[in-house]
Amino acid sequence: MDKSTGWVVGRIAGAPVLLKPSALVMVGVLTLLFVPTVRTVSPELGSQTLLGAFVVVVMLMVSVFLHELAHALAARAHGMVVQELALTLWGGHTAYTDTRSTPRSSAVIAVVGPLTNVVLAGLAWFGYQAQAGSSSVALLLYVSAYANAAVAIFNLLPGLPLDGGQVTEALVWAVTGSRLRGTVVAAWTGRVLAVALVAAAIAVPSLSGRRVELLMVVWAALIGSFMWSSASAALAQSRRRAKIDALDPRLLARPAVAVSADVTVAQARQIAEDLGGDDAQVQLVLVAGPQPTAGVATGQPVGLVDHLALADVPENAAATAPVWSVSVALPTVAVVDAALAGEQLFSAVLRAAPHAPVCILVLGEHVVGALYATDVARAI
Repeated sequence: MDKSTGWVVGRIAGAPVLLKPSALVMVGVLTLLFVPTVRTVSPELGSQTLLGAFVVVVMLMVSVFLHELAHALAARAHGMVVQELALTLWGGHTAYTDTRSTPRSSAVIAVVGPLTNVVLAGLAWFGYQAQAGSSSVALLLYVSAYANAAVAIFNLLPGLPLDGGQVTEALVWAVTGSRLRGTVVAAWTGRVLAVALVAAAIAVPSLSGRRVELLMVVWAALIGSFMWSSASAALAQSRRRAKIDALDPRLLARPAVAVSADVTVAQARQIAEDLGGDDAQVQLVLVAGPQPTAGVATGQPVGLVDHLALADVPENAAATAPVWSVSVALPTVAVVDAALAGEQLFSAVLRAAPHAPVCILVLGEHVVGALYATDVARAI
């Protein structure tokens, strides 16, 4: 097992199902929390109360898994690529690509999880009502009904990172047309809920005359801190996504010009000086095909002129040295359609970055600019 990923216990919807080490912590804590409930509902268990609480928690883990499975199947049905389903300290999560998300698909994917818990709660309650007398099965059904109902209600609260927060984000997104605005509303609602959760763990028992349980306060504080940090992370990610969606090659591209490999170093220097002067560095791009007598060369970009090497060529050799001698090969992945923008442009630059620091923007056979990965990174 890779400690950073967890145990892979299977694959569903084309994605691995992971059991994170932190999930074992959750099982231990919840088992202790359920002991009083199990003792009250089934006092006949006696010394086996702890075992009964453990079985209840395992059953709840199955419910959590079904909750995440619903998310995964809904995401796949909407054309998303599911990356993983994981059981963690906080219950679970489903990771999937959301590049094709719409307000509707985002809301549907979010809401099916809690709805699954509602269905499980209903089935468990009807099963409990059908049981005659007290039994271990009745205990499991009783606790499962209430726990699934609680999970559904909690997850439908309208703040991130809860499923209800994603529904809130989708509704604001649909009304305003801005996903970022939806995330801002849902993230701040999630932060308020995080604080309220901790306050409730102290205020509710105090106002009702009961003793404040330290374990409940600690658990509420952990969940609250997780909700706060997750809401903040979602907000930061949404702002970054908004910047990616706004990427425009016309605003980011630097000057570039296509030259043929038979151009000399002296001619290349003159072309760069005429187009860029002292204000900007022009990227010279080698293209397959002869240099026209007048006008701009066209063709498939195959190389980039190294400006430092170009400047180092002695003057007495510049008139005869071919420009290809101070050039490096251009990988095909670094030739990018200048019509791309937003997420598509970002993905293209990301693919090219390991192979070349600059992408050459082309329209048909015409070089129209150079897009540096550093400029894109600075923009987002």
